[in-house]
Amino acid sequence: MKSLLPAIQLLLLFGCGAPAGAQSVAYKYSVVNKIPVPGDGGWDCLTVDDSMDRAFVSHANKVQVVDLGTGKLLGTISGTKGAHGIALAPDLEKGFINDEKDSSVTVFDLRTLVILGKISVTGRNPDAILYDPSERRIFAFNSGSANATAIDARADTVLATIPLDGQPGSATTNGRGTLYVNVEDQDQIDVLDSKSLKRTQNFSIAPGHGPTGIAMDTASGRLFITCANKKMIVADALEKKVVTTLPIGEHADGVAFDPSQKQAFSANGEGTLTIVQEEGRNDFNVIYTVVTQKGTRTLAVNPKTHHLYLPMAEFDPAPEPTTDKPKPRPTIKPGSFALLDIAPTE
Repeated sequence: MKSLLPAIQLLLLFGCGAPAGAQSVAYKYSVVNKIPVPGDGGWDCLTVDDSMDRAFVSHANKVQVVDLGTGKLLGTISGTKGAHGIALAPDLEKGFINDEKDSSVTVFDLRTLVILGKISVTGRNPDAILYDPSERRIFAFNSGSANATAIDARADTVLATIPLDGQPGSATTNGRGTLYVNVEDQDQIDVLDSKSLKRTQNFSIAPGHGPTGIAMDTASGRLFITCANKKMIVADALEKKVVTTLPIGEHADGVAFDPSQKQAFSANGEGTLTIVQEEGRNDFNVIYTVVTQKGTRTLAVNPKTHHLYLPMAEFDPAPEPTTDKPKPRPTIKPGSFALLDIAPTE
């Protein structure tokens, strides 16, 4: 995932855009709530724990846990330097956080939120992180080096370093031991085996360029890959080939999939959310676009409630350029960090 401090002036726009194309929809999606989250600083990923209706949100050097039903802050996991990806292992009652700035993984108790320890990764700047339940292993994808660190999630020990073909981005799993990793600088997917801890294959996602988010429909074996060139690539995970290409907005960084609704969602930093309907194994359509807010480009879905959550903040205008800072970034307005809550409304 990319850092979420783009040089933008933000305007909060609630509501829905018109359906894209002729595809009809049974209901619309709308912004139904904005959940304030205390504290300032940048952010990146979030993860939803649907068993307890909680969101784990990376926010500067901490992860905040929010009750999605009440909107209350349940707790804070501090000391996670440059928190990025968050992976949950409910069967082990553990959570894992990638700490980019000190190249480590923080391990915490899912019930108490108490930190259990730290694990040094075998690369630089871990960003995305993934739990594979079939082997009970954590994979930290190191964006500063072309590799991934495999960790025994039970013992919290490093098992191996897996070389990759380039800079890793997001990853997903079929839940049966096969992992799919975006290689951002090669426009391809690397395929990993969770048991052997080897990279087994790769395949191109052309015409997609600069893959960012990735999600999977494990039932149909379809991968949904958001790309920097305003395309969502749908790929056949078994055949290792592109099925179709769909238009999305600019600056997409995250994608989520709701298995019961058969819908994929692309969070676009331009201030939109693209909704894609899976009609069949090789039939996909953009059915709706929700207007959100500029800068909201990561997301998570609660598959039980079908609500989507996108981190956001309001920004002050960027200062005037100087010799030292020819492209200054805007600053976050204090106290404006929140989660946008988007849900089907009819």
